[in-house]
Amino acid sequence: MSRAFNFSPGPAALPEAVLEQARDELLEWGNERASVMEISHRGKAFEAMAAQAEQDLRDLLAIPDNYRVLFTQGGATQQFAQVPMNLARPGQTVDCIVTGAWSQKAAVEGAYYASMHVAASSEDTGFTAIPPRSDWKLSPDAAYVHIAGNETIHGVEFFDEPDVGDVPLVSDQSSNILSRPIDVSRYGLIYAGAQKNIGPAGLTIVIVRDDLVARSPNNIAKLFRYDHIAKERSLLNTPPSFAWYLAGLVFKWIKQQGGLVEIEKRNLRKSQTLYAAIDGSGGYYSNKVDPSVRSRMNIPFFLHDPALDAAFLEESKAAGLLALKGHRALGGMRASLYNAVSQDAVDALVAFMGDFARRHG
Repeated sequence: MSRAFNFSPGPAALPEAVLEQARDELLEWGNERASVMEISHRGKAFEAMAAQAEQDLRDLLAIPDNYRVLFTQGGATQQFAQVPMNLARPGQTVDCIVTGAWSQKAAVEGAYYASMHVAASSEDTGFTAIPPRSDWKLSPDAAYVHIAGNETIHGVEFFDEPDVGDVPLVSDQSSNILSRPIDVSRYGLIYAGAQKNIGPAGLTIVIVRDDLVARSPNNIAKLFRYDHIAKERSLLNTPPSFAWYLAGLVFKWIKQQGGLVEIEKRNLRKSQTLYAAIDGSGGYYSNKVDPSVRSRMNIPFFLHDPALDAAFLEESKAAGLLALKGHRALGGMRASLYNAVSQDAVDALVAFMGDFARRHG
């Protein structure tokens, strides 16, 4: 069997060069004469690897010195609760901008620890747009404003950092982190599950400003306190060591590709290629998202006749195009174009879509 083109929304495609290096180092990593999964996370070799991974991430995102980088567990879903646990006083308002399923879930989960106020929502449009900033009803005393930088299911993405004044901006960037340069200083906190553009599932990155780290309360377990995690350099307990190691390899790979400026060029070309095929299909395929906020990472699309969905999925899989089934909440199809998905993969998908339309039209 040969590797197929993988459009999975997550766990997602990893760079083949990274997988090959991990394969070669699986039994004996460096000079340790054992796998990276088998050595102590308190040892010098692992700590050096962890420090280099953090530095490479800092370099890629130009993270300012007054931000901590935490390598945590629990996924982005845990951060839906952990962020208000650390940044909000009990009952304090948190403003939520709801642009899809994940920002909606963040509002629901955060309600156990803060008063989650939906300051703007695009639910009435089916989450096909981002509410204009002028329509946001922000609270003057909010602990923070929460957004999902990219909605994996609905395919909606923020392409700039909205101005929320002096209130910290918190962003779930699980599915678009490292896809392009961003201004980290515009955010109070960024969190991201690894299984899209960072590495395998099991690791979560939190980038948090020092003054917000200091908000961590004394009445929650140390394992959930950002200040304790930062103090212990993310080694408060045994970390997901293999996932951390693989993330470090991915960071180096991105640097080798030319950094985020080059990565953004590739991602822009890939997404433009697919959107052009959808929009130019004469209605055979469609995408319902406002073009100004169409995600570069996750592209949902629909066939003109849903009765053809099963055939499309069966034939695309046979053609070596994997994981194109849309989320159960929307149906249809979805192609995720994360960093490790090549232009060749997108070109193959577009060619298949054209051939399918000719044969089934």
